[in-house]
Amino acid sequence: VQLVESGGGLVQAGGSQRLSCAASEESLTIMSMDWYRQAPGKQRELVASITRSGQVTHADSVKGRFTISRDDAKNTIYLQMNGLKPEDTGVYYCHATSLIRGFDVWGQGTQVTVSS
Repeated sequence: VQLVESGGGLVQAGGSQRLSCAASEESLTIMSMDWYRQAPGKQRELVASITRSGQVTHADSVKGRFTISRDDAKNTIYLQMNGLKPEDTGVYYCHATSLIRGFDVWGQGTQVTVSS
């Protein structure tokens, strides 16, 4: 399976952006998917997750501002980001795992830059 992210770019603080991650070949119902981000000089951190059954979790740092969702018909997950802050700046990665199919894959990443 391949993951292709889109939707990054430059946005002003307080603005919104939506990231997309399209999965090839496989149904989203057989995998758990996550959004991670990595700021310059920092470790990659988990931002949000959605399980095979659709349960979602969000990191405390983004709770109430970011929302992960899934469109099974389009084999795509989204990360809706509202109230963006400069500290949200980083490369955002889509990640998928499936115990059923035995894969653990990452997207290429998309840059999000929030200006103050």
